[in-house]
Amino acid sequence: MKTTIKSITLIFALFLLSNTTSYAQKIAYLNYQALVAEMPEVKQARSSLETFQKQLQSKGQKMVESLQAEYQAIQGKVERGELSPVQQETEGKKLETKQREIAQYEQEMQQQIIQKEQSLLQPILTQVNDVISAVANEKGYQYVLDQSTGGILFTDKTGDITAEVKAKLGL
Repeated sequence: MKTTIKSITLIFALFLLSNTTSYAQKIAYLNYQALVAEMPEVKQARSSLETFQKQLQSKGQKMVESLQAEYQAIQGKVERGELSPVQQETEGKKLETKQREIAQYEQEMQQQIIQKEQSLLQPILTQVNDVISAVANEKGYQYVLDQSTGGILFTDKTGDITAEVKAKLGL
């Protein structure tokens, strides 16, 4: 009788132990931002982006200097009485048009910088994400969390219950 109770207790304990371990998930974490910042490829991309940005800013600066020179020239003509009121108005409209062109250039410049940054960094980030997935699969991690943002960088999809939830909701 004692051996039967011990056997049943042992079987029950093993059953509980096997159920709890089958639900245990391995979770890892890393600091994604710090990892990416340390990569030499990112430093090269940032340097290339800075050079590109300086080129665009130099062109914008030349546009501003040209506008200022034209304004001063017109101001000098007005002070000397060389321009009639109609001519002053015409020149003023030309200056306003150039101001709008400069503002438009600044917006386009910002968009170009963002696009250039994305084109430079996307292959690097894809490489990092691929390596994270490979290491996670190698080590058997179900989830890899980003310490810097608290987001999930990798999941092995075995814990995804979206389909079951949708079914219960009738979706």
